[in-house]
Amino acid sequence: MTNEVRPPVRARDEAGIVAAALVTMPSSLARAPLADVRVRNAERADLDALIELEHRVFATDRLSRRSLQRFLSSPTAEVIVAEQGARLAGNAIVLFRPRSLIARLYSLAVAPQMGGRGIAPMLLAAAEAAAAARGCRAIRLEVHVTNHAAISRYRKSGYREFSRIRRYYDDGGDALRFEKRLISNSPMLTAAPPYFHQTTEFTCGPACIMMALGWADRNFKPALAFEFQLWREATTIFMTSGPGGCEPYGMAVALKRHGLEPEVYVSHPGPYFLDTAQSADKRRVMQVTQLAFQREAQDLAIPTHLTPVSESVLMQAFDAGSVVIVLVSGYHMVPRGKPHWIFAFGRHGRHVLMHDPAAARDHQGVAAAAETYAVPWTAFERVTHLGRERLSAAIVIRKGHA
Repeated sequence: MTNEVRPPVRARDEAGIVAAALVTMPSSLARAPLADVRVRNAERADLDALIELEHRVFATDRLSRRSLQRFLSSPTAEVIVAEQGARLAGNAIVLFRPRSLIARLYSLAVAPQMGGRGIAPMLLAAAEAAAAARGCRAIRLEVHVTNHAAISRYRKSGYREFSRIRRYYDDGGDALRFEKRLISNSPMLTAAPPYFHQTTEFTCGPACIMMALGWADRNFKPALAFEFQLWREATTIFMTSGPGGCEPYGMAVALKRHGLEPEVYVSHPGPYFLDTAQSADKRRVMQVTQLAFQREAQDLAIPTHLTPVSESVLMQAFDAGSVVIVLVSGYHMVPRGKPHWIFAFGRHGRHVLMHDPAAARDHQGVAAAAETYAVPWTAFERVTHLGRERLSAAIVIRKGHA
């Protein structure tokens, strides 16, 4: 084999988006970093130079002038350029979805003569800063499994592989998916309550209840089966693929029976998540059991407020020393639009401090790391409404007296 670098492969993903590719040079041709490179947001006047870079860098699937014009004017995209003097050294395109806290590195390109000069790390850092400025808590990308130079660069820049997509590219090659967490350095995160991850796709609610119990009692050490005990106590939801998750009243009842003082905030009286059931019989079971949970919550004197979850509700709860389990529309490793519960345990200014029970797990099913973040309220609010009904729900929790 020679040391020749093949042109990068760009391919469409499942959303019709160009996957990220990184252009590099052989190490033998790497040169000293440049001191006079400037990184900035692209402007309309850069369009011709961006088109020229596309043709110099990519052999196939080049972005058209119309596509680049759309990115330059889109509120859900940022085009970043690196320039040396009057020459364009590279560019990055970052995409954002209105109700997602995950940014996507759409494309990354470095002019061939500028390889090995540190341009790619500069563009990566600028893309991450753009994502953080919009309140995103992570940035993701795809890369061809054979693009070893790009993979090495991403790993050195703090990206971790979290999945693989088979036969993703036009040449039949697999794509590796990488993610980098944009961690807030809030000092309050160092004193976070104990973290418990969900061990199944349907036990985010029980994992959040365990985190509430750990918050109330730092000596709390649950048995392995306790997650499923809580699920049996709190759930009513059917799903065609298997067991389902929890709704707010069932979780509040379980919290109350385990010695905590829950208070329910929900935008409408329910029943909830009926669209997850594919048969009339399953929907009937959900309706009956959810009404029973509501009656039980009333018998247990659990306060209920038919009001959406707002910034004032959460921030006042945190200021009073409470924690909150919040319903969100997907999060992190959970598909967007799918009901998911997270555990919010405080605030730092207008940032919500939270644990996400969904986590990347090792071969033994144990979380690789605690998914703990400080998320700006403006970004957090985007994911607190679910479905066409814009369901909003939270359980504010105080420590009990028992």
